[in-house]
This record gives sequence, C-alpha cells and structure tokens, in this order.
Amino acid sequence: MSHGPRSGLAAVSSALLAMSRHLEVRDVLKTIVASARELLGAQYAALGVPDDHGGFAQFVVDGVSEEQWKAIGPLPRQHGVLAAMLHEARAERLADVREDPRFEGWPPAHPDLVDFLGLPIRDGDEVLGALFLANKNCPSPQGGCGFTEQDEELLGILAQHAAIALTNARLYERSRELTIAEERSRLAHELHDAVSQKLFSLRLTAQAAARLVDRDPARAKGELRQVSALAAEAADELRAAVVELRPAALDEDGLVATLRTQIQVLDRAHSARVTFTGRGVRALPAAQEEALLRVAQEALHNALRHSGARHVDVTLDRRGAGAVLRVTDDGSGFDPQTVRSAGRHLGLVSMRDRASGVGGSLTVESAPGKGTTIEMEVPGG
Repeated sequence: MSHGPRSGLAAVSSALLAMSRHLEVRDVLKTIVASARELLGAQYAALGVPDDHGGFAQFVVDGVSEEQWKAIGPLPRQHGVLAAMLHEARAERLADVREDPRFEGWPPAHPDLVDFLGLPIRDGDEVLGALFLANKNCPSPQGGCGFTEQDEELLGILAQHAAIALTNARLYERSRELTIAEERSRLAHELHDAVSQKLFSLRLTAQAAARLVDRDPARAKGELRQVSALAAEAADELRAAVVELRPAALDEDGLVATLRTQIQVLDRAHSARVTFTGRGVRALPAAQEEALLRVAQEALHNALRHSGARHVDVTLDRRGAGAVLRVTDDGSGFDPQTVRSAGRHLGLVSMRDRASGVGGSLTVESAPGKGTTIEMEVPGG
C-alpha cells in the first residue's frame, strides 16, 4: 500500500467488486486468489477448499504457470501450516515458512516460498477454505521485506468478503443444480418422445426398403433415402438437446484444460494434425467459457469433417480482461457469402449467436482454397 490510503482504498474496492461479479464457485475462488495476490503485492497466492478426507476438494493458485502446476503433481494434503490455518482457524504470518517447525517440505517442482501470510476464510464457525500468499514483492532487490501487520489486516478484510462471495456462490450453484435436474428430466422426456418416434419410423422404413430391394429397386432406393433423412433428423435433435447442457469438465478442470483434453482426443482420432496453445488466460465468467468451448467444438467439427484440412490449430489467448479464441485450418475454405446465400451455414449462425449472447464477437475469414480462420473474442468479467 505504498501509494497512500486513497489508492489502497481503490484497490480494495476493485477487489471486492471483482469478487461480487461472479456467481460460479470456481470463478469466485480464482477471483479471490488473483485479487489477493495483486492487492498485497505477492509473487504467489493460493486458496484451498478442504474436503472431508484430509485433502482439498479444490485448490486454486495464481502466479504459477500451467506447466509448473502440472509438474508439481497432485493437490497437497492438509498438513503443516495449511492444516494449522484450517484446524486452528487463525492467521499465520511468517518471515520464512521453511523455518517453521510445522513445515514438511514440498515437491521438487514447487516454487520456493519464503515469507508467508495466510488465514482461514470463515463463515461463522465453518472454515470454508485457507487463503495464503507468499514471497512479497519488494520495492528494492536487496533483502526481503516480508508481509506486515497492515497486510494481515487487509487480507482479513478481503477474507471476510470472500466468505460472503463464496457462500453466495455455493447457494447459487445449489439452486442451479436443482434447476438443472428439472431441466434434465424435461429433456429426457423430450428426447424419449422425439427420438423414439424418429427411430421407430427409421426402423419401419428400413424394413420396407429391405422388402423392396429385389422386386422394386427404384422404390427401395427411395426408402433408403428416407432412412438417411430420418437418421440425420434424429442426430440433429440429439445434438441440439445435448449442447444445451453445460459440460461437467468445465466446472472440474477449467476451459484451458478442457480444450486441451478434447483436442488431444481429436488429434488421435483424425488423420489431420490438431494442436492447441493456451497463453495467459485467467478464469472467465462461466457463460463465456461455455460459449468459447461450444464455438471451438463447432469450428473443429467443420474443419475436420468438411474442409479436408491437414492441420487445424486452436489458440486461446488473454486479451485485456477477456480472451480470444482462434481456430485456423488449412482446408478447402469457402466463400462465406455464398454459403450464407445457399442456406448452408456450417454452424456460423449458432456460433455468432453464442458469441453475441455473452457480449462477445465472432469473425470468419475464409476463401476457396485458402483455409478458414474463426475468431471469437469475449470481454471477460
């Protein structure tokens, strides 16, 4: 808080507003961690939400690259100073965490932590999580400055509001889970009715075609064309229903990891080379992450099924508070105006709708023989 109380108050206000802007638990956790690290000028920040088995149900970090995080390995257990914060529910401010008698070490790839400030996030008597910072950034390179009593007070204020934001997010998610359960039940009934009818018609038509093959081949061909049309309609109805359900992987792994996993699967399944690069993207509002994922899936589907591409490249980059997704292929390309006038949209309408629905934008660059680039930008939270 070296710039005076006015700038300090503005920083606290910005942090609290950022936390209150999100309703998804994962978004709130990441915003708390990023806000705490920025507010107190720390090199590293983390927040662990305990489970009932001595580990962490969720553990969010800021200041550690995705590559570092993968190299570190499994989530930590509740031990050492972390356990003290969770079980004794008190703040811990240490000049060198490595010299604390409770320190039990960390994995080889773990960054070296020295000065340490941590405290529990509490809702009444319930400890919701443990928030901690390490390695305070000092104005001069000589020696360490460490966290101060003022830093501890400031983090305490942030933790109180974090508890409110986290509790509200949990309540919202529980409410949404009930809504999703009702929606799944409704979709199940609709799918059963619509798809069952289509499959029943398909089976009857196929049986008719089989009977006509020998005595009336022309009519049999007509029936087989009808079979193909019915199968396509059933597939479209299934797809339309399924895409409305938020993928669980987004909540569990986040957008970058979900995209990377899906693209690795596509790369193995197709002859085309499919690559992914994610750079510096922070947590985004849940609706924006889902829209980005759906657009990426639609663009990949088009590239791999229709373009004849040998290479499809997907990138997700940070842009300001938001992100930009780019899907580029070296396939046959197309004239966007001709496609639109012919009524063959290749999913472009749905992609544009998804982008605009979350305050984003979508651009398409393509020409016959020149490949295609689809770019979607979202503003962030």
